[in-house]
Order: sequence, then C-alpha cells, then structure tokens
Amino acid sequence: MAHRVDARGLSCPQPVVLTKKALAELQAGQLEVVVDNPAARDNVLRFARSAGCQVELSTAGDDYLIRITKKQV
Repeated sequence: MAHRVDARGLSCPQPVVLTKKALAELQAGQLEVVVDNPAARDNVLRFARSAGCQVELSTAGDDYLIRITKKQV
C-alpha cells in the first residue's frame, strides 16, 4: 500500500513541505498526496517532478490525487 499525505485544507507551502518530508522518509515506492486546491496541486506536482519522481494526477470529487513514484537511488 502506498504511503499517504492528506494536505486538504492546507495552504502553500504546507502541502509541499509535507510531501518533501514524506519523500525523504520513503526509500522507494509510492506516495499519494491529496490536495483540494489548484495552487497546492501545481506546487506539489512541480516539486515531485523536480525531485526526479514519476507523477500521476487524478481527481476524486473536489480533491486532486497525486501519485508520486520514487525510485530507489
């Protein structure tokens, strides 16, 4: 099962900070980040891509689900 960060209701930079912390703790595998606003979505996507991770985006109602895959270094 993927690790999950629920950043709904948080304004930037909190979703990115939580994502960065979770990725640092994850050796390799998947992290799912849930956000509820376009600014947080865009910032988390940009951060994950700049960290060299694969990213998939989907929606569930008003939420954005960002699945980040980190490969082992």
